[in-house]
Amino acid sequence: MQLLRNASLVACAVALVACASVKDQALDLSKRVEPYRIDVVQGNVVTREQLAAVQVGMTRNNVQDILGSPLLTSVFHGNRWDYVFTFRRQGAPEQSRRVTVWFKGDKVDSIDADALPSENDFVATLKSLQVKGPLPELTAPSDKLPARNTEPSNTTSTSSTDTVAAPSKAYPPLEPVSQ
Repeated sequence: MQLLRNASLVACAVALVACASVKDQALDLSKRVEPYRIDVVQGNVVTREQLAAVQVGMTRNNVQDILGSPLLTSVFHGNRWDYVFTFRRQGAPEQSRRVTVWFKGDKVDSIDADALPSENDFVATLKSLQVKGPLPELTAPSDKLPARNTEPSNTTSTSSTDTVAAPSKAYPPLEPVSQ
């Protein structure tokens, strides 16, 4: 009886230790695996070139033609338009910018703005994140590839039962090829 009780205590102790190590491994795994988060873009993109086109004395319609509709307008502050832009992407720092256009009547009175990127700088931040490590070589056995017609087909058909193959087209690659 004593032997059975001691064996049960040892089995319980081993089980508790095993549970603790499984929990630690699960926590370690959860730190390594990160769920996918979509890119979140909110507001109007206002670049340095667009803001340079807005001048004091322009009408509201002119400003709206250049910058687009304001993200924030207030009934209580009818003389103020706010253009706010935020961009959140997984693995990259959040971008946040604000432009405030003040009006006197229907004309631009003043402009307050954060430091804005040029169009080229902004487009450069949109590029997808670089893949770490070498890309796998994409090869397929020649017997698995579809047959290609390299000669253009100029055959015309007068009968409705004959089929005419569409000429094959060669398109440039979608991404630049690295050398």
